[in-house]
Amino acid sequence: MAQFGFENDIHSILKLDMPITNAPMARWQRKASSSTTATTNTLSPGKSANVSLSSSKTPSKTPGKNKKCTPSKVGGDRYIPTRNSKQMDVASFLLSKENEPTDTNNPAADSESQKAWSVTLNGYNIEEAKILHLGGKPLNAPEGYQNNLKVLYSQVTTPASTKKTRYISSVPDRILDAPDLRNDFYLNLLDWSSRNIIAVALHNSVYLWDATRGEITQLMRMEREEDYISSVSWTKDGSYLAVGTSDCKVQLWDVENQKRLRSMASHTSRVGSLSWSDHILSSGSRSGHIHHHDVRVAEHHILTLTGHSQEVCGLKWSPDGRYLASGGNDNMVYVWPTVQGSSNDSQAVCYMSEHQGAVKALAWCPWQPNILASGGGTSDRCIRIWNVNSGSCISSLDTQSQISSLVFAPNYKELVSGHGFVHNNVTIWKYPSLTKVADLNGHEDRVLNLTLSPDSSTIAAIAGDETVRLWKSFELDPVKKKAKERMVKSTSSVIHQSIR
Repeated sequence: MAQFGFENDIHSILKLDMPITNAPMARWQRKASSSTTATTNTLSPGKSANVSLSSSKTPSKTPGKNKKCTPSKVGGDRYIPTRNSKQMDVASFLLSKENEPTDTNNPAADSESQKAWSVTLNGYNIEEAKILHLGGKPLNAPEGYQNNLKVLYSQVTTPASTKKTRYISSVPDRILDAPDLRNDFYLNLLDWSSRNIIAVALHNSVYLWDATRGEITQLMRMEREEDYISSVSWTKDGSYLAVGTSDCKVQLWDVENQKRLRSMASHTSRVGSLSWSDHILSSGSRSGHIHHHDVRVAEHHILTLTGHSQEVCGLKWSPDGRYLASGGNDNMVYVWPTVQGSSNDSQAVCYMSEHQGAVKALAWCPWQPNILASGGGTSDRCIRIWNVNSGSCISSLDTQSQISSLVFAPNYKELVSGHGFVHNNVTIWKYPSLTKVADLNGHEDRVLNLTLSPDSSTIAAIAGDETVRLWKSFELDPVKKKAKERMVKSTSSVIHQSIR
């Protein structure tokens, strides 16, 4: 029986046309089974599409090695946009419109008509339609941020100020000695002319320093030793210099010929402040009175302004000549109208009483004629910005230091302040935000006066340490400088032919 069983097995092996029941699955069957399993896993709801197919993987070709199959990438990080029917309609319309002929007779009118119809029917201009758009706005990068590729990620254009940083030197460009300087907060002893000449009052003498050639000239000296110079002010064209003195007079000098043209007496006490408006010279005295002088006529004193109860230590005409601002030791700021020969000329347009200290520092904004900046003394220490049309205070800043002088720097639209106790320095502020740009240190005593060069690139400061320091902090870029020079027009002075 065993022999017959063995023969049957041999016959079964040798019959090749019978199905093999215990052999491994064929390769094409394994592939079909794998494909069916992957499709089932992808389309079945509730199951992850990223399921490993280890249950139906291909057996290893090399025995003894156990390699893992690469998982399916269906539903991975590929971006599939979602478009609604409206977006597809817009896309189809724009594509079909490209093949349509355009009307060349009146394209402008046709374009306006289509725009109007599109806005009416769709709610937006079809020409500006976006088929795909981001759902949210991009975040703004921090101010001034730049990555290594010099690319700014921002939804707004980068301000010009962040594209190129201006260098401001902490060291003065030049230092001039000013011996015998009178260290008096209420006096105005420094001014810079349009011809690039600085006038400095040292005790009873006036010296001129030519900033172009570097030459120093003594213009005048008072006869009595006990008298002193209390204020200086240039005319607009830089030909004449007004000098206020402690003996209650105002002198007028022809600088080119070094000759005194006239001496005008009308005050009863020292003249500590001066300001020009064409042929009108305004002077403020310790008595609190302000006098208008018409330098063209013999009877020069034409009007007296009475408002201050103490010394007038600040006086400035606005660039357009409409207003005269005055500040006094009575903590008051007055704004007066221009001289028109009427009875209302002596009535103040407005006055401000918010300061808690003497107001010597006054400055008009060159690019906003109705804006006035004022600074208070030791008891106040505040910079205040005023709109003189309404008489309201726009902004205020506590500088923590006595303010002796203010100047607007138009090249970069900044405000410069000179300080006494406690800082004894010069500070540059961005206007109108009044954020600090830089501190210019170096003076060892309080700063008394500031003045700006004719090209508005350099600030000069005179201080109680008997020095004049010049900082070139506002130089323009060469391109901007050439554009500005083309805009500047030469003007002739009214006074040049009429002073006598």
